[in-house]
Amino acid sequence: MGAAMRRIQAGNALSAFGLGFTVPYLYVYVAQVRDLGASTAGAVLAVFAMAALVALPFTGRVIDRRGPLPVVVGGAVLAAVGAVGMGVAATVPAAVFSAALLGAGTAVMQPALATMIVWCSDPSTRTRAFATQFFLQNLGLGLGGLIGGQLVDVNRPGSFTLLFGIEAAMFLVLAAVAGTVRLPRTSSASSSVLPKEAAGTGGGGLRALLGHRAMVQLCVLGFVLFFACYGQFESGLAAYGTEAAGIDPSTLGIALAANTAVIVVAQFVVLRLVERRRRSRVIASVGLIWALAWIIAGYAGLGHGSQTMATAAFISTYALFGLGESMLSPTVAPLVADLAPGEMVGQYNAAFALVKQLALAVGPAVGGPMGAALHGPYIVTFVLFSLGVSVLALRLGRRLTPVQDQPSLAHQRSRVVAVHKPETVAAS
Repeated sequence: MGAAMRRIQAGNALSAFGLGFTVPYLYVYVAQVRDLGASTAGAVLAVFAMAALVALPFTGRVIDRRGPLPVVVGGAVLAAVGAVGMGVAATVPAAVFSAALLGAGTAVMQPALATMIVWCSDPSTRTRAFATQFFLQNLGLGLGGLIGGQLVDVNRPGSFTLLFGIEAAMFLVLAAVAGTVRLPRTSSASSSVLPKEAAGTGGGGLRALLGHRAMVQLCVLGFVLFFACYGQFESGLAAYGTEAAGIDPSTLGIALAANTAVIVVAQFVVLRLVERRRRSRVIASVGLIWALAWIIAGYAGLGHGSQTMATAAFISTYALFGLGESMLSPTVAPLVADLAPGEMVGQYNAAFALVKQLALAVGPAVGGPMGAALHGPYIVTFVLFSLGVSVLALRLGRRLTPVQDQPSLAHQRSRVVAVHKPETVAAS
């Protein structure tokens, strides 16, 4: 990695470390520590998500017009103000307003950081760059949650104020580190013109993006991916585990730790296996792995084994999800960048981030009640969604160019073999 990329990755890891300090404890902090009630805590979490949905539609165009750096710095400062406000919030309006700032700030940073990675990489290095970002994010979140769990005490509000203060400091460090990055003057995206199917829709913007069929299919695929996995981690799957499988609540933390551990351990091993394979087939394989994970979860809750077997199966479900995630990180985000025209990288990244936020909002709303009460239908539904990932991925592969689907082909085709032909000696 060059100096710019190292700074981007370091700042990204530090911000993830700060988020890991507070996100797992946000509900407990609002409901119990500040004694604002469960309904207020739910509203705070909803506002945190809704702020992202409101901010993201405007983010992409700002990134493309002003560059990603001002957006990263502005989002980091906004998130830092929200974190400080949350740490001292003692009333409902203060908590809701702080959650809105925190949610909007963290949301706009995602596509801006992704665009910075695109600008500082090329198609041959982009896969590894995004895999490194995902690895550092999970490492930061895991370490932050682990250390934060040792510091918090529900009987001492000051311990939570300390956590939010550390989170704010991490965001400010991200802003400072990002401010030292010297980005290339132009994007190194894979193309600088609109895709053929979008060229006749009247220029750039949302109309051009919606006219790009491959990108639309990727967004649909992304929604299903995030809905069937991330949208269930702390809602439907957790409810299913405790209600159907009789999992102790403390085991949920172990399962999440297993998920993070698999990602951290397997990321670069998996990267070597997938970076020279077709992206569409890698994503299709993830769907099969996740279908297996949901079947194992079904055994944990609907089987008739011992409690020990049920617990082991439930933890294995989270571990298999982590394996699939490590395969997606070097695949999906670089594909978004490779599909984007050079002048619309920010809008493509913001659109995909918006799809992710929608899935994370809808997933708990659908999966939570099903996981708690409709145990059999819940498992069947998400096995089918996972198989749907495989089908959608293979269909997407038909719309990709060979190099978009398998970037390693570009490197192979760029090799030029020089052939030396000896000069002929003219006859005297």
